[in-house]
Amino acid sequence: MNLWQKVIAENPLIAILRGLEPGRAIDVADVLVDCGFRIIEVPLNSPDPLSSIERIARKYGDRVVVGAGTVLTASDVSDVVEAGGRIIVAPNMNPEVGARAVSLDVKWCPGVLTPTEAFEALRLGAEVLKFFPAELVPPQAIAALRAVLPQGALVAAVGGITPETMRSYYSAGANSFGLGSALFRPSYELADLKQRATTFVKTYAELKRR
Repeated sequence: MNLWQKVIAENPLIAILRGLEPGRAIDVADVLVDCGFRIIEVPLNSPDPLSSIERIARKYGDRVVVGAGTVLTASDVSDVVEAGGRIIVAPNMNPEVGARAVSLDVKWCPGVLTPTEAFEALRLGAEVLKFFPAELVPPQAIAALRAVLPQGALVAAVGGITPETMRSYYSAGANSFGLGSALFRPSYELADLKQRATTFVKTYAELKRR
């Protein structure tokens, strides 16, 4: 079992750390890893994101899949991989971004909204289908799409996800979630982050046991 398979089996929740300052990167990552997170995303519109990715990857690269979000160009992909990133998350389905990620042997998680985008992304090598923004894709739509998607497709609901909304999306067929401001904001204290992270991990574990 490789690292990706291991983290997906342990906890497929994606911590989205938009606005993370490099000076806090390790402290924040320490809390998340201790709480059970295994996938960490630093969006590229954060302050000096590559530095944060590099620091987290240096400490946790053997246990955690670290990467970038808001990846919009193929050159961005190369920069992230050079910094130690192993997952490329995007708000859209850009084939050039996907091709670069696949060529560099890292996981591509494009944003999709329609069946056409979802199937094309899978054809191009997407590892995770990021249904974004989830506010535009209600659980009923996820259920309808799940009925026609390949059984093994990893579906992540992203955008406005809370512990409460996770339940309905999970029941509809989402098996991963991208967690943004409900988990992390730069203004949150570490104790607050720990409480939020613990709640999300506990909620997901309860859903899996049902």
